[in-house]
Amino acid sequence: MRIPVPRPRSLAAQLFAMQAVLIAVLVAGYAVFTYISDRGQAEDAAGRQAKAVAQSIADAPTVPEAIRTADPTAELQPYALRVQHDAEVDFVTIMNPEGIRWTHPDEEQIGQHFRGHTARALRGEPFTETYTGTLGPSVRAVVPIYDGGRDPAHIVGMVSAGIRVEAISKRVQDQLTALIGVAAGALALGAIGTYVINARLRRHTHGMNAAELSRMHDYHQAALHAVREGLLMLDGQYRVALINDGGRELLGVAGDVVGRSVAELGLPAPLTGALLASEPRVDEVHLTAARVLAVNTSPVSGGERRGTVVTLRDVTELQSLMGELDSERGFTQALRSQAHEAANRLHTVVSLIELGRAEEAVEFATAELELAQALTDQVVAAVSEPVLAALLLGKTAQANERGVELVVSEDSRLDDGLLPDTLPARDLVTILGNLIDNAVDAAQGSVGARVTVTAYAEGREGGELVLRVSDTGAGVGPALAEAVFQRGFSTKPAGPGGRGLGLALVRQAAVRHQGVLSVTEADGGGAVFEVRLPLVETVPGGGAGSMEGSSGTEGSPGAQGSSGARGSRSTEGAGSGGTAVSRGDV
Repeated sequence: MRIPVPRPRSLAAQLFAMQAVLIAVLVAGYAVFTYISDRGQAEDAAGRQAKAVAQSIADAPTVPEAIRTADPTAELQPYALRVQHDAEVDFVTIMNPEGIRWTHPDEEQIGQHFRGHTARALRGEPFTETYTGTLGPSVRAVVPIYDGGRDPAHIVGMVSAGIRVEAISKRVQDQLTALIGVAAGALALGAIGTYVINARLRRHTHGMNAAELSRMHDYHQAALHAVREGLLMLDGQYRVALINDGGRELLGVAGDVVGRSVAELGLPAPLTGALLASEPRVDEVHLTAARVLAVNTSPVSGGERRGTVVTLRDVTELQSLMGELDSERGFTQALRSQAHEAANRLHTVVSLIELGRAEEAVEFATAELELAQALTDQVVAAVSEPVLAALLLGKTAQANERGVELVVSEDSRLDDGLLPDTLPARDLVTILGNLIDNAVDAAQGSVGARVTVTAYAEGREGGELVLRVSDTGAGVGPALAEAVFQRGFSTKPAGPGGRGLGLALVRQAAVRHQGVLSVTEADGGGAVFEVRLPLVETVPGGGAGSMEGSSGTEGSPGAQGSSGARGSRSTEGAGSGGTAVSRGDV
């Protein structure tokens, strides 16, 4: 048979028991102290009362006169009983100097020797004492009676008045009863208050004991460090209450941030706004200087707003892969279109041969081959870096499918092997691919729709890689020159995947490599986006430098390319915080 093991008391129950015992001990101690103190005070008061009664009898003129008579008891006994009753004392005894009683409440004791001390009174010193006499223990006073002067030779008798200790105890017991009632009320009130406080504590601790709370804290700490997703908890004033290692890494914050406001963490403005929002956010995409984050927020409420729980997921790689997937889809669509066009051309050649026009068929086929080869030769001659060359060839087909001519300017020159290892191909594809896609979106439908790409290296030692994309679209007006870099901004209708992220990814990649992104207006209409990336490895966090806003450098290749910039608008990469967005993203 299994014997059930009693569950340890909850923390609230332990605190309640401890507080109840503490209150009971305090009340009991106070009651005992008060009883002892009151008893002492009652005995002192009884002694003073007895001494006052005895002194008033000794000072009465009729007492010495009665003592001088032949039978003092006859006059003094009624007087003593009357004073005893009126003064509320238990006995009044008048005696001669030898201690023989003339009066006593018990008449049988008259004529008997007084039980108590009288020596001090015979010396002329009134005194009080506690003594056990014929009536039991009593607090009594003994005062000399003078007949004439105040010297011991004139003492003609003594008077003793007293109050029984039993009567004193009864008075104290009456007070003690009232005290016990007050103490019981205090104990009950303290117990009720303790119960109410501990009931609230029990709700907050969910009835767990100290060991369970400690174990939960250990699990909590281990879970926080083990979870790779970012976790951020804010209190009701939007101060950081808790942040795990993943949250610090994803937000790029260091040091002790607990207790600081979200607005003081130096995060990008859109991300800060999302964290400060009162409504929940679900998988909302935000950019930091180096990452793309999916942000989820959930308010914590229990009758009132207590704070916000924020989870952060790093979707930088996912977003990059999605961009590459979109590019592959575009390439697929372009290949499908080219296959359709090739089929049409092949049918044309076959038909010409069937019509007996072999020479026209050869000329037609040769012209098409030369056109395709010329395009490839032009791109490869200008940009021999294989990744960028392949990207430009693919984007040319995509643009052509959408009715936009994509050309590589004559000023472009980018040799294979020029790019350092610090500029990975993925980031270059992100930058140039998004710039071209945005330009094609802007130019589509315009008269003479064209996108011009310029890529060159400006200076080999310590120089820059310049990527410039211009279009013949509506351009970027001064009023939108700043808004175009805000996350979520787009002049195109929202698609299934949403818009407003392309230029943000471009800026993020530029910032990551300490580059500069700028937008200007072209002379002939349209917009020019330019990215300048250093060709030497830079120290992370060293600053991207200021955005110059020019689309080329005087005297450099491509400086007079397709931009013809005026009304330049530029943005410093280091301060962007990854919040920029495009007019029409990937």
